[in-house]
Parts: sequence; C-alpha cells; structure tokens
Amino acid sequence: MSLARLSPVRMLAIVPLVLALSVTMFAGYTISPAAPKAHAALVSKAKAESAVDWARSRKGSPYSYGADGPHRFDCSGLTRWVYGKVGKYLPHSSSAQVDKTKRISRDNRRRGDLVFFYSRSGVYHVAIYAGRGDVWHASQPGVPVKRTDIWTSRVFYGRLK
Repeated sequence: MSLARLSPVRMLAIVPLVLALSVTMFAGYTISPAAPKAHAALVSKAKAESAVDWARSRKGSPYSYGADGPHRFDCSGLTRWVYGKVGKYLPHSSSAQVDKTKRISRDNRRRGDLVFFYSRSGVYHVAIYAGRGDVWHASQPGVPVKRTDIWTSRVFYGRLK
C-alpha cells in the first residue's frame, strides 16, 4: 500500500507510530548543529625556535624555483621543508601558507613566525622570522638561502596553527 493511497485520517494515525519508532531508533543520539571546530593550538615557542635552527642549517643552499629541499629551495619550499622538520605541514605556495597561520602583530612576533611580503596583487614572498628584524629566506635565482634584514614595511606576520 502506498502512502499516496492513504486517507488523511489514516495518515494522522500513522504519524505517532512513526515518531515513536524514530525516538526508539535514535535513543541516546542528539540532534544539534555541528559542533564548532576547536581552534588548533598555535605552534609552540620550542618548535618555532627549532624551525629557526633548521632554516639556519640550510644557509648557502641554492635557490631553485619550485624546489622544497633538502638541498635546493624557493621561498615557500624553504618554509615548508623547515616546518616539516618540526612536524607541521605547509602547502608549497606563499599565498596558501597564509591560511595555515594566525595573524600576529609586529609587536607580538617571535622567532620562527612566518613573514609574508605583499604588494597590491597579493602575497609574493614568505620567510622565517629570525629575530632582530631579520629573516631566513630563499629569495631569487643566484642568491642562496641566507639571513637578511626585512627590506620593506609591506609585510605581515603569521604564527603556524
């Protein structure tokens, strides 16, 4: 017998039965909106310091577009490789790495935070904050991984989630 052939009176008689069965079947389960995602803890100071040490260990490695180590790097390849060494995943793109961080003010930056360089068209470079206004980075062809000062004010800081 199809539901379309039932009279409205019979349908009303079936509703309590269906509800009773539903309550029995789902006893112990609650229906609620999805729980909000827990905020991932930010990277610890110890891991960030270790990341700086890993970056320093790559000093002198040649720049190579698209490379992510262990002997050649581009900018996001270096940050990806370094943070991989301390158990954190980063995509291989400076602009995609922004999404893996929490924005940090200049006053709250610390060694190991990511430094994002930007222009009107968006993020174009990423480096690892080394302290005292310096970064470790792989900048361009012909220039090996090195520590250098932050050369522009068009930067923002991110701490890994």
